[in-house]
Amino acid sequence: MTWHQERQLGDVRVHSLTDGQFRLDGGAMFGSVPKVLWDRVAPADDLNRIRLRINPLLIQLGDENILVETGFWDQGGEKFEGMYALERDETVFRGLDALGLGPGDIHLVINTHLHFDHAGRNVTLTGEPTFPNARYVVQAQELRDARHTHERNRASYVPATIDPIADAGLFEVVDGEHELRPGLSVLPLPGHNLGQQGVVLRAGGQMLVYVADLIPTLAHAPTPYIMGYDLYPVTTLETRKQYLGQWFEEGALICTPHDPDAAFAKLRANPKGGFVLEGV
Repeated sequence: MTWHQERQLGDVRVHSLTDGQFRLDGGAMFGSVPKVLWDRVAPADDLNRIRLRINPLLIQLGDENILVETGFWDQGGEKFEGMYALERDETVFRGLDALGLGPGDIHLVINTHLHFDHAGRNVTLTGEPTFPNARYVVQAQELRDARHTHERNRASYVPATIDPIADAGLFEVVDGEHELRPGLSVLPLPGHNLGQQGVVLRAGGQMLVYVADLIPTLAHAPTPYIMGYDLYPVTTLETRKQYLGQWFEEGALICTPHDPDAAFAKLRANPKGGFVLEGV
């Protein structure tokens, strides 16, 4: 595998997997930040797109295999994949196979939110749950929004990746901060949308946070570097101010969903204020 990276937190093993690479418009990815600033940290191609990756996380906790994110939707067709320059150099399935696991070995799936680049592999090509022995954890707010879309968010949700899970009764719906297992919890991180959640793991005296699209890549750590895709950018700002300082003080290991080069990172104080993220 070209991407698999692993960390040990006490008795818990954490694997960063991938479901390939894609590209999005750099201006949209950095919102109101001028290109002269963001292009230094995320160089754009000739179509103004920056390189991104899909980074699911596998947590092996006790006897359970817990998958955070399932991957990029695979039924959009040639035009759809061309628009996003989707390149599957690796897949989440090959990553699991390299660890001796298959979809049936996953006990719990955590959907940080239900956008097609995060929850796209929730179902198979034939419309059945990809991970048949798993419950799919989602925030109540997110499930409501995903099934009652509007013009601003409709393109981000694919009903075919959501409805089969709901119809099969496999969603484990939580409301707010919730402990799933001892040391493993989900935490609301609103801003990108209202129902987004992150994942917090505490084990062996260490802390790991999967931050979802609160911080999509390492380059987005500076407080004002907020995506144009965020429905509630000021809420994103407030959420960052609420948690980044805490995570910095606790020395948390940070996992972003879309950084193209680093699976794990640490927050560092920025001399100009706020924080930056450095890969480890």
